[in-house]
Amino acid sequence: MMVPSAVGSIDAYVQGVCAIPVLSAEEERELALRFRHESDLEAARRLVMSNLRFVVHIARGYSGYGLSQADLIQEGNIGLMKAVKRFDPVMNVRLVSYAVHWIRAEIHEFILRNWRIVKVATTKAQRKLFFNLRSAKKRLSWMGREEVDAVAKDLGVRPEDVLEMEERMGSHDTPYDGYGDQDDDSTHFAPAGYIQDMRHDPTTVLERDEWEDHNQRRLQDALESLDVRSREILNQRWLADDKKTLHDLADEHGVSAERIRQIEKNALKKLRSAMAD
Repeated sequence: MMVPSAVGSIDAYVQGVCAIPVLSAEEERELALRFRHESDLEAARRLVMSNLRFVVHIARGYSGYGLSQADLIQEGNIGLMKAVKRFDPVMNVRLVSYAVHWIRAEIHEFILRNWRIVKVATTKAQRKLFFNLRSAKKRLSWMGREEVDAVAKDLGVRPEDVLEMEERMGSHDTPYDGYGDQDDDSTHFAPAGYIQDMRHDPTTVLERDEWEDHNQRRLQDALESLDVRSREILNQRWLADDKKTLHDLADEHGVSAERIRQIEKNALKKLRSAMAD
């Protein structure tokens, strides 16, 4: 049972997966038991293939996010495969009913990763609000106070959370260097036009140099607190231009490479402890 090749054609793919027969409850249960108890990959493949049409149906519900339908379907397919891996036929639930959660979860994550450069939702509550707010808004413009209160009550969040998410959804990513078709008079609206470069500020340079000197002195003091052999091993392993391997040092000191590794590990631990004080 193969899906027809559909390079560059989402319509051909949809036509192909819709042509795959849907499994009966008995067939699905038998295949699921074979995969669960015998790790039969062919059974898992048939379970996935017979449910690809449902992924297409679910993915179509997310067409309003400006993302490729093919990408949404692909992410949904990943969710379907995860569901097949975890599906327990003993529960007497059809696979598609169980897989809906996994399919939607993968599509949601993909949308949140790719809808904007800057993430609009990071917590579980924000993700729920993001997806529900799009379907709960009655118009494309800014919502009134009554609508905000109604949405907040319906979703169990604060009105302030609804307003904040609506503002995030209505904002746009701004290129750091501005858009390519900007004229000279408008480039100052890009962050690169008004964010001050402090890398060469004399105060910043002096502070950075002093901090580096301070860390160098602390590192030198920490190295001098080690015994001679530990200090020599660290120097040859990390600080020398021509670094040596564990086996090279093992030959020099007449011990095993594992012993050199232990000495190096203990020495680094002492260095970290001394630098943290």
